[in-house]
Amino acid sequence: MTGGSAPGSAEVTVLTRRECSLCEKAIDAVRRICAELDVSWRPEDVDADPELRAEYGDRVPVILIDGKEHGYWAVEEDRFRAALQRRLTDR
Repeated sequence: MTGGSAPGSAEVTVLTRRECSLCEKAIDAVRRICAELDVSWRPEDVDADPELRAEYGDRVPVILIDGKEHGYWAVEEDRFRAALQRRLTDR
């Protein structure tokens, strides 16, 4: 995972795994909120990386903002949106 992104931007990663209904819900929320705020995001399958799998195990989905853990299992939409808005105005 990379840490910083360009000034005035944020990088969101959703750590997921296949056939995970919570992951699908998290991706839908992240996709929608990131589109509203013009923030890039990407999914990453924890099972494709042994280190991620060891670290996150069954604690997916996990939402990272600029490589730092923001939350897991569900997207708290108001909290997530506020964190991104802060991140966008802090830079």
